[in-house]
Amino acid sequence: MTPSLFLKHESRVARTPLRVAALCSVVGAGLLVGQYALLASVMADVVFAAAGLDAVWPRLQMVLALVVGRAVLVWMGERAAVEAAAMAKSNVRTALLDHLLALGPVRLASEASGDLSALVVDGVEALEPYFARFLPAMVTATVIPLAILVVVVPLDWLSGVVLAVTAPLIPLFMVLIGKGAERLNQRQWARLARMSAHFLEVVQNLTTLKLFNASRREAEMVARVSEDYRLATMSVLRVAFLSALALEFFATVSIALVAVFIGFRLLAGTMEFQRGLFILLLAPEFYLPLRSLGAHYHARMEAIGAATRMVDILARPCPVVSGAQVFLPRMVAVELEGVRLTYDGGRVGLDDLDLRLEPGTTTALVGASGSGKSSVVSVVLGLVQPQAGRMLVAGRPLEEVGLENWRRRLAWVPQRPYLFRGTIADNIRLGFGGAGDDAVRAAASLVGADGFISALPDGYAHPVGERGGGLSGGQVRLIALARAALRDASVLVLDEPTASLDAEAEQLAGEAVRRLAQGRTVLVVAHRLATVTGADHIAVLEGGRVVEQGRHAQLLGMDGVYAALIRAGEVETP
Repeated sequence: MTPSLFLKHESRVARTPLRVAALCSVVGAGLLVGQYALLASVMADVVFAAAGLDAVWPRLQMVLALVVGRAVLVWMGERAAVEAAAMAKSNVRTALLDHLLALGPVRLASEASGDLSALVVDGVEALEPYFARFLPAMVTATVIPLAILVVVVPLDWLSGVVLAVTAPLIPLFMVLIGKGAERLNQRQWARLARMSAHFLEVVQNLTTLKLFNASRREAEMVARVSEDYRLATMSVLRVAFLSALALEFFATVSIALVAVFIGFRLLAGTMEFQRGLFILLLAPEFYLPLRSLGAHYHARMEAIGAATRMVDILARPCPVVSGAQVFLPRMVAVELEGVRLTYDGGRVGLDDLDLRLEPGTTTALVGASGSGKSSVVSVVLGLVQPQAGRMLVAGRPLEEVGLENWRRRLAWVPQRPYLFRGTIADNIRLGFGGAGDDAVRAAASLVGADGFISALPDGYAHPVGERGGGLSGGQVRLIALARAALRDASVLVLDEPTASLDAEAEQLAGEAVRRLAQGRTVLVVAHRLATVTGADHIAVLEGGRVVEQGRHAQLLGMDGVYAALIRAGEVETP
């Protein structure tokens, strides 16, 4: 889908308010013709018939009524246009967010978060002038000139010919100049995306930059990127001003031609004053919608520049989420059969991998960096779809189970859990939004987090910063485990929740994991020897395949890949 078709498609969501705006334009065109007809008759009577105020007052009252009516219609049209823009923006932003969530972190790993943020916020906002200004201007530029032309031609065919011949010149030059503006707008949005991405990365890593005394250098880099964006913006504005100048020139010259032809005939006495004045009053109104359309044409170019990136994102395929909401037992087996996963660029994540997670057991994934552990987790979580092979849940293919149905049975605790700005209770409740205070406290007690939470000044209402600011690493890990406990999921996926902690925090987190694993099917990416030895089953990965399986002692006795990993320190020992 092209950006133009995308914008046209999104305008269907706001079809009703756009029709209201168009109707206001049509009725307003009729009132406009009537208003100038009355004004022309009043002025003709005053100038040539010496009519007094009493004679023209009823018509002046009608003119006033028409002016008020046009003002009301303009207000209604503006209101409808703004409503249309709000509806379209809401629909586009919802579609983008839903699609980004459906794509997941793996498919978006190569995207800069600042770029996506700018697209969802600034990019969607850039569509507002298109829906609120350009589309109504298109309707007005079609209706009003046509209505005026229908009135003028029977009165004076020569003026009608001038209007009909010169009118197409304005949109013609508008399109010709707009082609260059479209390319400039796309470059401008690309620079905005780079600037947003770079600035967000600088802010997120400000601590590291300060520690390495690199903040001044990055500030200079931000200044250079901002200057590039300023230059791109000025290039777009130059084209916009050139377009406005050209449109104003053609409109002014065309009005002057009409005035000259009418003036000569008035001097020659071959045209009535009232008729000539009426046409002269209508001539500027004939070109005004066309000039307004040209003035708002840059809004279309800006919208196309923003929509180009949106179309690219929305065109990316998402995981299959369909499937019947089949019943799943409390304890489920998970199987990966012949799974092959290849990432963009040809990098192989998994290569004909077979793995079975037995119900109610803990399976540890062990392997060197790049062996495929994260790829296995991504497949199990439904974040990616393998190019070959399949995943079975309780003997059923994932497509049959349904991705949403499957994820309701999952709980995921990464190695570096993310806490959002808010209270501790809010972060725990992320696992199940409808949970009450008692359920939140019970989940925290299960993993041993209730003690330190209750000791805080505000308890569960204690505020935390983004990424868990104000809490220790061990406390953040326990809150993440409490979040998983609140879900009461039957399958638990962990990325070594005890890694990078001090001895006391590691012991607390390890005990929490053991309590949480009771009665659940657990898949854990293991980096610590204590986690490996406590697992019911160990799967050793190499090159995207399971090359060894068994218990700790059994694998050590084989003196193969697993034993080599232990000796190389790939599995940490206390």
